[in-house]
Amino acid sequence: MRALLVVNPAATTTSARTRDVLAHALASDLKLEVAATEYRGHARDLARQAAEGGEIELVVALGGDGTVNEVVNGLLHNGPDPEGLPKLAVVPGGSTNVFARALGLPNDAVEATGALLDALRERSSRTVGLGLVSGTPGTEDEGVPARWFTFCAGLGFDAGVVGRVEQQREHGKRSTHALYIRQVMRQFLAEPNRRTGTITLERPGEDPVTDLVLTLVCNTSPWTYLGNRPIYASPRASFDTALDVLGLSRLSTAAVARYATQLLRSTPERGPEGKHATSLHDLTDFTLHSQAPLPFQVDGDHLGLRMSATFTGVRRALRVIV
Repeated sequence: MRALLVVNPAATTTSARTRDVLAHALASDLKLEVAATEYRGHARDLARQAAEGGEIELVVALGGDGTVNEVVNGLLHNGPDPEGLPKLAVVPGGSTNVFARALGLPNDAVEATGALLDALRERSSRTVGLGLVSGTPGTEDEGVPARWFTFCAGLGFDAGVVGRVEQQREHGKRSTHALYIRQVMRQFLAEPNRRTGTITLERPGEDPVTDLVLTLVCNTSPWTYLGNRPIYASPRASFDTALDVLGLSRLSTAAVARYATQLLRSTPERGPEGKHATSLHDLTDFTLHSQAPLPFQVDGDHLGLRMSATFTGVRRALRVIV
């Protein structure tokens, strides 16, 4: 099998020596080409070339969730085709690795490589659903390029946290869970709309959900991890269904304390709930509108400010080796 290994040299938890060992192990079972990313978006470009070239059968992403997202967007540049496109494999190398862990892969890069090689020998794979977000027709965001996401997107509070973390990383800070917690607190103190939200969720044939402060769009569960603890914002979200949404209409001090506690205690059977929480399951098409520009993120990548975004849940989008 001809394969392309896309390596992010800046991956948080994988050293250069480990990457070399992993590449050597993969090359023992694959006709392997190795490409290191050199700029933001490079992994997307490499995966697109692999998909359009017609010779590569497998693309392996070695890096964090951002690298995986770029590879997925490159593979799906011309749309989903699970049987015709190269398959995807993931070796976790980031700080959280939500997508890889949601697939059931070990969080250690060496162990995950062993699991990948076993899956290749056993011809084990699955088709996963993904989310697609695009600009909303008739709005100022209409021309925004569409973007695939593997596990989550968000408009509002959580995206503001992501933006703050990225700013800290640009100043040399390491991406740690402690860093995220500090930025959550700073975003909460600076949040101007925590008592009256500006976001409305619209979906065909249903009444709109209004006055949301926070909207998390989940493609799988867990939503994220705090160390080794899985956090379930939308417990019923799955790679086998469309998209789930958790919306919160208030972020007062009491509400934040309540929902943070619920998230920390969340399980595959139970997530956040209450009179200010809205949970929606298996949505294929919906749009988020805001009365003011808000931070927007996709798979933990801050994409600036948006006033609207249109979401599509695409079942059976891509074949993954697991």
